[in-house]
Amino acid sequence: MSTERPLRADARRNRERILQAARHAFAAEGIGVPLDEIARRAEVGPGTVHRHFPTKETLFEAVVVEHLEQLTRDARAALQADEAGSAFFAFLIRMTGEADAKQDLADAIAGAGANLGSATLQVAADLREIFASLLKRAQRAKVVRADVDAADVQAIVLAALTAQRQRADTTRPDRLAALVFDCLRPNDPVARRQG
Repeated sequence: MSTERPLRADARRNRERILQAARHAFAAEGIGVPLDEIARRAEVGPGTVHRHFPTKETLFEAVVVEHLEQLTRDARAALQADEAGSAFFAFLIRMTGEADAKQDLADAIAGAGANLGSATLQVAADLREIFASLLKRAQRAKVVRADVDAADVQAIVLAALTAQRQRADTTRPDRLAALVFDCLRPNDPVARRQG
């Protein structure tokens, strides 16, 4: 039984303002943003930030967990889609675009930044499990090569993210990721059209 009391309405609002400011700050600048700057952007005092999030790593982790939970929901939705290949590749493009737009998620995916706690590691493990199911489904539909596993795909996602950052093509932001992800498609031209 939890002994933690629910937050008062004003404390909940302050916590959400801090999280929102942190989301934007971390997305734009990564984990290097000082807590005092996040407090300023949230229009609360530094003490308020520290009451909710004792360290910057705690706040960073809360933001990362939100992202991972959203990606997990998206992966579950992709599992329900009619077309396994389209759903799989659309999820990869979305995940890469999200990571590119949000530096904090890119830090987490690359293993940079803070040491993540057990709750975050559990959310990440859930996402990996659902993603592995999404991959297997696409492989059963023969729209993804059978000789790759989830760890291969994670490395390919990081490669796509690096390629997009190097090229910085704002007119066609997903183009390089799509080119990199082409390596996951089988050599069969019929299967390529279906994915």
